[in-house]
Amino acid sequence: MPAVPDAAATPPPPGRPATPAEQRVDAHLNAIRHDPRALRAFMRALPKGGDLHNHLVGAASTELLVHLAAQDGLCIDRTDTALPPPCRAGTRPAADTRTDPAFRQRLIRAWSMQDLPPGTSGHDHFFAAFGKFDAAAKRHTGELLADVTGTAAAHHQSYLETMISPAAAAARRLATDVGYDADFARMHRELLAGSKLDRVVRDARREADRATAVSRRTAHCATRAPAPGCRVTVRFISQGIRSEAPELVFTQLALGMRLAERDRRFVAVNLVAPEDGAVALRDYRLHMRMLDYLHGVYPRAHITLHAGELTPGLVKPADLRFHIREAVHTGHAERIGHGVDLAHEDGAEELLRTMAQQRIALESPLTSNAQILGVSGDDHPFQRYRRAGVPVTLATDDPGISRTDISHEYQRAATTYDLSYPELKDLARTALEEAFLGAGPKARLQERLEAAFARFERHMAHSRH
Repeated sequence: MPAVPDAAATPPPPGRPATPAEQRVDAHLNAIRHDPRALRAFMRALPKGGDLHNHLVGAASTELLVHLAAQDGLCIDRTDTALPPPCRAGTRPAADTRTDPAFRQRLIRAWSMQDLPPGTSGHDHFFAAFGKFDAAAKRHTGELLADVTGTAAAHHQSYLETMISPAAAAARRLATDVGYDADFARMHRELLAGSKLDRVVRDARREADRATAVSRRTAHCATRAPAPGCRVTVRFISQGIRSEAPELVFTQLALGMRLAERDRRFVAVNLVAPEDGAVALRDYRLHMRMLDYLHGVYPRAHITLHAGELTPGLVKPADLRFHIREAVHTGHAERIGHGVDLAHEDGAEELLRTMAQQRIALESPLTSNAQILGVSGDDHPFQRYRRAGVPVTLATDDPGISRTDISHEYQRAATTYDLSYPELKDLARTALEEAFLGAGPKARLQERLEAAFARFERHMAHSRH
């Protein structure tokens, strides 16, 4: 029987008065708001429940990706894209980054948002980075996982849900073999026939076994001196690539949902790739109908969706009016990632009431929204969701590319919206409350979080004295 937190570890109800300890920490926070160094130290030490919106390949540090490219003997072409060897004319070995600092910095800038030149499209540079470093990342899921969990632990984050593409090659072959059928039930039967989909499920589980083993070995988890990242609880969210052909999107979603019902490490599905892409826009409602059907087949698999990661000018006005609503009402989304175009949604107030009543949470990566969409401050609906009673949690999205971390997200929220210490605690608690995690593991993590808050408050009190 899993341990249940005792009354002392149970979070107080929302809207309750701040405790004396919280009042003291809040006074300290107010005193250092204009001291960047002290504020950064405060936010780094602040316990964070988890990160629910994180793409593994975009979360790993760019320095690690450059190192892996050099280690694997990859080549870099004139567009700063990593390619398999041998290095032909017009390319140079990634290993040159070990001795050429200027070349190394050029790659870091190309593969991340660092030093983005004025006038450059953050949206285009961000999404182009994935294709540039893909060859360096795709064989190293375990190393990436060790890197990302290590960073999470360093910032006092105890839980991570990270997005991956399980058995990507096998899923693509199966989708090509089966082809598209507008009758979803018939297409699903064809995927299952002859245990074809179950073989891909087994491939995905074996991949997860290998990645987990490499991650644990990299972090020395089985030794007497394990890295802090070993203490971070990890779950995977399976990606469907919304820019791909319909048969592949359906296959990826079916695979992810079947995995979620058969392997506790996989908890949900999501749709990724630019929401403003031509295929993503054309097939948006089709993808929601796919999820509607598959939810009936796999009701225990969770669904979280990128929706509303759009702004006027990026797409036509008509495309701003329904994405979040469709994700909620047709796609069965239990959480929404980004949700930036809320003000342009038809029936936005009714949508907010639905999200609040059904506890459909918002995963809010503030830095990502500023870098990619140019939306921040009062133009961002972060506070509107909170005022409506929608559960809101902070997230990193792709912190490797963004050159940021979860502490930065808390600092950005606190300084932009003048949040108090109790409000920051609520954001951290929400990350665990809305996690796709079983009741027992969730209760244990919540208990750990409350204990961490108690230690943090005692430490802050001693520091002030």
